[in-house]
Amino acid sequence: MPEAPGTAGGVEPAEPAGYAPAPGLAAGLEADRALLGRTSTAERVADILRDRIAEGFFPPGTRLSEDSVGGALGVSRNTLREAFRLLTHERLLVHELNRGVFVRVVTVDDLNDIYRVRRLVECAAVRGLGEPPYEVRAVEAAVLAGERAARDRAWQDLSTANIRFHQAIVSLAGSPRADELMRAVLAELRLVFHVMADPRRFHAPYLVRNRQILEVLQGGDAVEAERLLASYLDDSQGQLADAYGRKMSRR
Repeated sequence: MPEAPGTAGGVEPAEPAGYAPAPGLAAGLEADRALLGRTSTAERVADILRDRIAEGFFPPGTRLSEDSVGGALGVSRNTLREAFRLLTHERLLVHELNRGVFVRVVTVDDLNDIYRVRRLVECAAVRGLGEPPYEVRAVEAAVLAGERAARDRAWQDLSTANIRFHQAIVSLAGSPRADELMRAVLAELRLVFHVMADPRRFHAPYLVRNRQILEVLQGGDAVEAERLLASYLDDSQGQLADAYGRKMSRR
């Protein structure tokens, strides 16, 4: 007689010593089934709002009305509140008692910590590239998008392209966790860009440096690319922290 699947000699395998099924386990999981659809929808809503924040659609201090946002996205109040909770955990939103949910205004200390994380992640992504050639099509697409935005004088698009450039740099590591971390970090950084009086003046000079890093990566020199990136981040932090600090002191 053939053996039953998953058995040895037709004998059911013994349960591990000390094993005892939790009472009502199946019933408990069935009760959680409804959470799956709601949670996955909430995560998708959070993804949409995070992207909108990173694109500059919601400036810092903006109140996010449950009725307006939920109605626009066609989601329930509970789903939207879960999405808000996720983004609050990522430091993109803040809940103020009896007032509602607002896009967060970051501090100068926040800004410096963002750059600390960026150095840890972005430079490590380049440092770990291994042997060339490197797959840099996403990096190149972001550079081209930035140059096109500058020609069109579309300064918000230029800012978005610069964010995409750094996301593409991190994606070179091939780590979904690093990608997820950087999406949140760069969305938070975008909140700083809104208070810059002249986004063209801030972003345009870095277009040249973005292309330089791209060309060095295309040439297979990860060591030089990391050096350029580290210098880039130092200069960017210094310029942004100085301007942002002065702007915030006048608020």
